Amino acid sequence: MKKDEIKTFKIEDLAHGGDGVARAENGKAVFVSLTLPGDLVKAKITKLKKDYAFAELIEVIEAGGGRIKAPCPVYNECGGCQLQHINYQKELEFKQNNLKQLINRIAKIEEFKLRDVLAADDDFRYRNKAQFPLDLNDENQITAGFYKRGSHEIVPNHDCLIQHPLINRILRITLEELNKFQLSVYNENTLQGLLRHLVIRVGTCTNQALLVMVTNGDDFIDKNLIARTLMRKIPELKGVVQNINTKNTNVIFGKEDLLLAGKNKITEYIGKTAYSISARSFFQVNTMQAKKLYDTAAKYLGDDGSARVIDAFSGTGSIALYLADQAEKIYAVESLKSAVEDARANAQLNQINNVEFEQGLVEDKLPELLTKDQIDTIIFDPPRKGLDEKTINLLLANKLEKIIYISCNPATLARDLKRLKAKYQLVEIQPVDLFPQTYHIESVAFLNKT
Repeated sequence: MKKDEIKTFKIEDLAHGGDGVARAENGKAVFVSLTLPGDLVKAKITKLKKDYAFAELIEVIEAGGGRIKAPCPVYNECGGCQLQHINYQKELEFKQNNLKQLINRIAKIEEFKLRDVLAADDDFRYRNKAQFPLDLNDENQITAGFYKRGSHEIVPNHDCLIQHPLINRILRITLEELNKFQLSVYNENTLQGLLRHLVIRVGTCTNQALLVMVTNGDDFIDKNLIARTLMRKIPELKGVVQNINTKNTNVIFGKEDLLLAGKNKITEYIGKTAYSISARSFFQVNTMQAKKLYDTAAKYLGDDGSARVIDAFSGTGSIALYLADQAEKIYAVESLKSAVEDARANAQLNQINNVEFEQGLVEDKLPELLTKDQIDTIIFDPPRKGLDEKTINLLLANKLEKIIYISCNPATLARDLKRLKAKYQLVEIQPVDLFPQTYHIESVAFLNKT
């Protein structure tokens, strides 16, 4: 194969990132986006590596089973979704199969129960939070969208099909107001310009909304007028915040928040548990599916009320508070100070007093917590990188009755399960689809001591 060569491929599988996988004549894997197993396609080689290659879809010669026309008009360009060309039932099958393959191949575990993916009731219009980068269009008007696949080029889209409808409405009205003023837009190359991102968060259960305008500095003369106008035009909008980020970084938020109008938090519910959340609070982006995720953890915990639990990587306490009435005591550990403060406030909001919030790194707090209080269960919900080696070693040295491992990355989950199987048995995994139309999948792994 040569770069820019156009070849015919039969797609055999779907990779974790959502690309179709074909095999070249020499056996090298070729990853082709916007394809699915069964497709016969023409594709142009775009990148060659030692053991694999990437190719760009040119033409579908013969469609595989489950291929549909993507409903989004910018889907082929935008990097926000990867699987709109696949019907939802087939998408769920691919996600479950991919999870199984990773556990088999990386963890070397064959004997466990893999349950069917808990499907979303709504596979569109589900996201309760969006982060829109901004740009200027050909008419010098401020526009927003998501990045093109593999680049930082913005594909304008003011009606994203996976966002809550209120998010799209707030976006359109906000852009309309911003374009009444002579405002500059941040340029990543020159590091100049004011407006960087619009971040919109909504309460699916409460229909409350919060808008954050992320700016490169505080030189925003008309900000209070814009904020008051938006509050008047959008009844659901409970607050408008300015976040200042002057750094040359891909991190969206800076450290300084300025309240421009209204309040800086909204209320949301998962089941009967209430949460007061700010723009920067961690909260699952699919509220309805988050309930299924937490209900799965609750099932594994059991309901006799005697459990003594550590909730590691607890964030704003969403899991600990949801499970509080099923446990005698929960110790929730989180490194981010603002998240711990939010968690304590949410405990007061729900009148929960059997959850104790600890600020610090999980690997630093666990040794003390594991020895002082007859802990029988630990719940992990780590970032995508999974568990560090120190934490794994602590678990191997302190055999607990149960581990409930919530993961957003099947590959790091499989890696960690490979280590843990020395002292723990993987009983089952329940996948939960929090991110329809994308390759992402959440899962809850339940382990018992051997």
